[in-house]
Amino acid sequence: MATLQFTLPSITGGRHRRESPTILRPVRCTADRQALFNRIAPVYDNLNDLLSLGRHRVWKRMSVSWSGAKEGDTVLDVCCGSGDLAFLLSEKVGISGKLQIAASRQRKRSRACYKNIEWIEGDAVDLPFSDSSFDAATIGYGLRNVVDRKKALEEMCRVLKPGTKVSVLDFNKSTNPLTSSIQDWMIDNVVVPVASGYGLASEYQYLKNSIKEYLTGCELEKLALQAGFSEAKHYEISTGFMGNLVATR
Repeated sequence: MATLQFTLPSITGGRHRRESPTILRPVRCTADRQALFNRIAPVYDNLNDLLSLGRHRVWKRMSVSWSGAKEGDTVLDVCCGSGDLAFLLSEKVGISGKLQIAASRQRKRSRACYKNIEWIEGDAVDLPFSDSSFDAATIGYGLRNVVDRKKALEEMCRVLKPGTKVSVLDFNKSTNPLTSSIQDWMIDNVVVPVASGYGLASEYQYLKNSIKEYLTGCELEKLALQAGFSEAKHYEISTGFMGNLVATR
């Protein structure tokens, strides 16, 4: 039976573990970051389409493919945001499960397979699921914003079944000076000015520093191994501006 489970990050945190049926779920992090996303959410997807010229949809499909999710699986999406990865995973695993509406955007999704989604608010560093519950996991543009990244990876490792994978999509912290310089220029001269047209300049100004405070591909691989994964490989995509970590439990 195919299932999906998503976890939305808890504002208060805390443990409230419960047995979960076969389904997929997403998670976010601290209250201030959740509040920031809530301000961005109404135009988030339109901005992504505009700023990436639609390429973010390709990157997300690549990330879901790297997760190894297949029909009949029970899968997890952490830090689900507006649900793009969740909906792609839902299509991968097929019809079943249940969907609890989390936002107005999800009400517009009427395909039968999306009924296998269960939206759950939780904590990325304290996932409310039993050990070895999932056949695959994803987290898109979320790990960079989690305060305790190692703990988040440990939690995803814990809830994954042995031999399964987590796929982590995010901006790439490049070790190439030219790539980093171009990335900084794009944020300052394209991303923030475009976001300002939506009244969100300050919300996007944090992006450059958040990438600088993130981890390089090699550092992410090492962190995943420290968190308990048996294998980890980071792939640079989109000429090094984006990256995807694939870690196997």
